[in-house]
Amino acid sequence: MSKSASTSVAGAERTSDGAAAGALREHSTQELTGFVQNLLQNMQERFQEISDSIITRIDEMGTRIDDLENSISELMQQAGVEEGDKQTTKANVASRNRS
Repeated sequence: MSKSASTSVAGAERTSDGAAAGALREHSTQELTGFVQNLLQNMQERFQEISDSIITRIDEMGTRIDDLENSISELMQQAGVEEGDKQTTKANVASRNRS
């Protein structure tokens, strides 16, 4: 093989290797992009699930607080505590807590 033929074969191999490396990088980049997109999608779905769960719990807590307020109000009515008496009772409780 002549020197020029040898050089052109070596150049073709380098070009072939460069193209293969470029294709590999392109494939790796696409895989990485797909992986990151999938990861972000999963994270977004999980975040939405957690957010929905928190909102549901807050709503349930609000309902329970409303029920508790109604129960307290009913108990106060049963005990005969009037609106004016409520203020006096609150003041008495506050003064006892300070003592």
